[in-house]
Amino acid sequence: MCAGTAIQRPPPSNLPRPASLCRSELNFQGVEIFPVKILITNASLDTSSGTEIVARDLAQAIARAGHTPIVFSGTLGAIAEELRATGIQVTDNLAQIDAAPDIIHGHHHQPLMEALLYFPETPAIYLSHDGSSIVDEPIYFPRIRRYFAVDERCRNRILQTIGPAAGEVSLMLNAVDLDRFLPRAPLPERPRRALLFSNHARNDTYLPAVRKACARAGIPLDVMGSGTGTASSTPEKGLPSYDLVFAKARCALEAMATGCAVILCDFAGAGAYVTAATFDEMRRKNFGRALLTQPIKAEVLLREIQRYDPADAAAVSQRVRSEAGLEEAAKQWLAIYADILDDFSLHMIDRKAEGHAASLYIGRWHSLQRITWEKDQAARLKRIPMIGNFVHRTGVRLLRRFSSDSSL
Repeated sequence: MCAGTAIQRPPPSNLPRPASLCRSELNFQGVEIFPVKILITNASLDTSSGTEIVARDLAQAIARAGHTPIVFSGTLGAIAEELRATGIQVTDNLAQIDAAPDIIHGHHHQPLMEALLYFPETPAIYLSHDGSSIVDEPIYFPRIRRYFAVDERCRNRILQTIGPAAGEVSLMLNAVDLDRFLPRAPLPERPRRALLFSNHARNDTYLPAVRKACARAGIPLDVMGSGTGTASSTPEKGLPSYDLVFAKARCALEAMATGCAVILCDFAGAGAYVTAATFDEMRRKNFGRALLTQPIKAEVLLREIQRYDPADAAAVSQRVRSEAGLEEAAKQWLAIYADILDDFSLHMIDRKAEGHAASLYIGRWHSLQRITWEKDQAARLKRIPMIGNFVHRTGVRLLRRFSSDSSL
């Protein structure tokens, strides 16, 4: 479906359908836990980045609560192996799942739609992590019973894309594994070491500006991220060694949980130094792109470095550790699953509406995959030595003649 198109959700039938579970059986708060099978979908389980870490942490927290998580992704790798090592089933083939899950926790539209079509009796939720990524574009499907967003930008994207059919879109703010990211020793009065914590940091992006700002402040800078070949699968071991961290979103949250002072920063722009006074507003925006409103220049970053305040950073860390813990977030998800299973048990599945939604999805995303392929071919042409730019311009002109995508 096209962005901005409002879809009318078909009215639910009054005919009951068999229920596998209800809220009283799930009983997430403690007395007697009825095991629930939750299928988590994610586009990739390869590198240590955003949604991969969210999927890993949620699956592990659900397992610790006595339930059965399964994680499905088309791209497996290091994160998949890490999950398997803890006894959690990970697969890139839905046929390998013995019995249908009770509910689908959906990240990213393609694996979510695969799961919805493969398990035609299972309800789902959709959680949006990105306000612009193509893999995170919200989709409508009748068995997606609730939509959630990690910040206001993602919430607005859901409402603009799906319209009233999305219902009430709630924020589910990111959480951090507090048992993994332990508090560091108190910060020094002046920052002694700084870290740029991002997979996007490279010499051809914004690393030089951060390095220049730190040099002017007399603070040695290290980098942790795949862009410089310094990614770590255990950032919790390295973060306590740094006093000041440049990061955004989940990386920023992990640094705050550790007790580091944080300046929001990434390739999209520079943000502000995180303070206790701005914490609530910044968290609702996921410490993310919506807050990166300043140019990435050394003088901008130096101004934020000069706001370093160890006492305030400690207050921020305490807020994270009291409000953004993974175990509490998992309890919230289990309560949501229970509510959805209760409601879903009362209604018949509308196969006609599902067929219509699936048809719209296939039509839209088949076209977008072709456009993505065309862009990839144009980029490949540009890399040809000596004549690459000329061939690229010629190829783009030809593709534009036969493509409806003006961004080529």
